[in-house]
Amino acid sequence: MNDKPGGEILDALYAVIESRRDGNPEDSYTARLLHKGTGKIAEKVGEEAVETIIAALKEGPDALAAESADLLYHLCVLWADAGVKPEDIWAKLAEREGVSGLTEKANRKS
Repeated sequence: MNDKPGGEILDALYAVIESRRDGNPEDSYTARLLHKGTGKIAEKVGEEAVETIIAALKEGPDALAAESADLLYHLCVLWADAGVKPEDIWAKLAEREGVSGLTEKANRKS
């Protein structure tokens, strides 16, 4: 079992994704996704999101965990493609800490 906190694991995953940016698309799935561009990456995020939902509704906790890992991987690829770093996400989450979800959502509209 990995004893790293989730943020550290995602930071490490992001670093691996970045290291594959200029890799050979024939040798690396990550390089292939990045080479195909934002549209394909976003499509994969959508597919993985749907698979995650299906796992939650019909397949149980183990499948949900596996699909969630796939979703997080593809989301990290999308972040890398867009130049968004994990610390950017952590900062947004920190800004929202202690704020009601309803309040935060209402503030986004204004």
